[in-house]
Amino acid sequence: MRVGIATDHGGFELKEDLKSYLQGLGHVVVDFGAREVNPGDDYPDFVIPLARAVAAGTVDRGLAVRGSGVGASVCANKIPGVRAALVEDHYSAHQGVEHDNMNILCMGGRVVGLLVAQDLVDAFLAAKFTGEERHMRRLAKVAALEAPQKTPGQATGS
Repeated sequence: MRVGIATDHGGFELKEDLKSYLQGLGHVVVDFGAREVNPGDDYPDFVIPLARAVAAGTVDRGLAVRGSGVGASVCANKIPGVRAALVEDHYSAHQGVEHDNMNILCMGGRVVGLLVAQDLVDAFLAAKFTGEERHMRRLAKVAALEAPQKTPGQATGS
């Protein structure tokens, strides 16, 4: 699997550990940075390219690691086609894929330790979207939020 990974200074150590772990499992890891610890860096500079790559399908799934993981989740979800979630438990790591077709797992490098992070990543990457009608119906409603909205008085093109 091609897995994209991104971080800022707050999750750098965990990102590096997860990168090695994933490569050891045979995954191709695409590193979107950061490449060094810089307390002045900004997570959107790394998370946005990751999210765009996931949405474009150039990577199969993404991992975004920050201090808490909250900002990465907020940021990634602004990219159409991305379904990112901050996850700290095994069940949500796989259920988010199975029911919600989650494609980016966000974690806090200052919140979860390496063994928990590895477990979350394993569950996330092993999970498959079920494609059940109820999940498809719900995801269509979510996807509709990404469609351009017409404002009152806007030309319809007819």
